Amino acid sequence: MPYPEALVEPMRAELTRLGAHELRTAREVDDVFGVADGKSVLLVVNSVCGCAAAMARPAVGLATRHERQPDRIVTVFAGQDLEATARAREYLAGIPPSSPFMALFKGGDVAYVIERRHIEGRSAQAIASDLIGAYDKYCGTDTEAEDEPESPDISPAWFSGGFAPTFRRFR
Repeated sequence: MPYPEALVEPMRAELTRLGAHELRTAREVDDVFGVADGKSVLLVVNSVCGCAAAMARPAVGLATRHERQPDRIVTVFAGQDLEATARAREYLAGIPPSSPFMALFKGGDVAYVIERRHIEGRSAQAIASDLIGAYDKYCGTDTEAEDEPESPDISPAWFSGGFAPTFRRFR
């Protein structure tokens, strides 16, 4: 069951004020992503969760100040625009669903993704920096998406896999 519209309207407005175009039906999603035209499109899967409000939407806002931008910014609302969100996720084959979530498409292919795990616990400025780096690489350039989309490297320098250094394994 979708969230009440009155609850999500301010969250929708936060992105549409930034120039994001809402996609509320599967057909609207197909109209954007069903055509591989060489354009760059940022898809933002909006959400009611706190990390969307505190980091994801503000990060999109900060990134809109950068000189290089995607050709379009579009958004679907998870938990509200169920049909549109489900269809958008079909264009993200192999990428687990999460919200909030961002994907930069280049020529119809997913070039860069920022999943919820790349958002939680990080500042809006850090996430905006990730977006800006992707914009510089893919927007207004001839660079094409790789076979696998890129993502931010969020592992701290001190983490070498396995366990964090404060975790001691007992033998």
